[in-house]
Amino acid sequence: MREIARFLFGRGTRRRWIHLILGGALAMPYVFVGEIIIGPVTNTRYVFEDLLGQLLSFAVGLPLAALTAALFPLTRSLEANAVRALCGVDADRLSYAPARGRTAKERTAAWFTLHLGFGGIIAGMSLAVPPFAFVLVVLPLVAVFSDGLWGMPAAWDQPWVLALTPVVGVALLVALAACAAGAGALLARWAPALLGPTPGDRLAAAEARAADLAVRNRLARELHDSVGHALSAVTLQASAARRLLDSDPEFVREALAAIEDTTRRTVGELDAVLGVLREGDAPGTAPAPTLAADLDGLLRRTRAGGLRVEASVDADPEALPPVLSREAYRIVQEGLSNALKHAGDQVTVVLRIGIADDRLEIVLENPLGSASACRPGGGHGLRGIADRTRLLGGTVAAGAESGTWRLRVCLPLKGPA
Repeated sequence: MREIARFLFGRGTRRRWIHLILGGALAMPYVFVGEIIIGPVTNTRYVFEDLLGQLLSFAVGLPLAALTAALFPLTRSLEANAVRALCGVDADRLSYAPARGRTAKERTAAWFTLHLGFGGIIAGMSLAVPPFAFVLVVLPLVAVFSDGLWGMPAAWDQPWVLALTPVVGVALLVALAACAAGAGALLARWAPALLGPTPGDRLAAAEARAADLAVRNRLARELHDSVGHALSAVTLQASAARRLLDSDPEFVREALAAIEDTTRRTVGELDAVLGVLREGDAPGTAPAPTLAADLDGLLRRTRAGGLRVEASVDADPEALPPVLSREAYRIVQEGLSNALKHAGDQVTVVLRIGIADDRLEIVLENPLGSASACRPGGGHGLRGIADRTRLLGGTVAAGAESGTWRLRVCLPLKGPA
């Protein structure tokens, strides 16, 4: 019994009743337009006073409502928000974007028609039934305290009839509540199917998620390459400076200057990346480093840590496309970072950058040191190089051969950027 009472008069049912009343209010302009059409057709002067004319006007207005929903895409957004607030439907089962495709417009039109149709019926019942039920409930009292029932049929003046009228009145109110609860439950059940995302909406959402993941992966690579290289270089520079503090003060000064320069540049790059991640914040102003802008600085900071780097650049960095120059810089940076971490500071790294067959070729070679084994949890650097190379349509090969670690990357000068 408690479940029935909750279904008929619970808080959720009352909110759905309000949703239905709103549907009835939205239906009124279409009913008025239907009256303008039905009046001349049926030769009725006062359509509002004729029950059949009102029903015909209502029937004519519903297709007009469906047409309105199909022509105005924002109808789905408005209806979805109303359903979420009043019908108790989970927000993630509804689509709040305007209806753009044919399927979405057809579903929105069907929903709007159902909402206004059920709403018009329940709103009309809500206006007519309660006053009539009240009259039936108080009818016995009127008969007791008056000489008769004015304007009522004589049969209603019978005692058994007067005894039943309150029961009928209460039954009418319960029937109204049952109709409103049933209509509200049906609309709540149909809402996800008609106002939920269509296959096109799901595809668009999947594409948006894929684009967001691509941006996040790119930012993760930027953070790994920039911060990882900086920490490796600073660690090696600080270690070399500590060892030579007493014997070579000039080298220590150079190492400290390189540490200062490396950390300053890395903080700028970190601020630029984090600025993109902070929603609502403007991106950082530090530009992404490129071969043309910072290859010499990268080599100078790496050598300041004690690592010997022999560089041969047979390509003009200024002539490279900006995207290619930026990604090539990160590849060189990650290659040098790997050498810092795994080869030790007593080896010589050979870097060659050149152009052959319309491809930019980057080769880094260094002898395998005693610390050549990968550290636990490592391996992200080579994966990042592979990701960058793949996105540019190039090829990458890395591995040990005859005691030498070799990284070779070929990037097309004109390719997918």
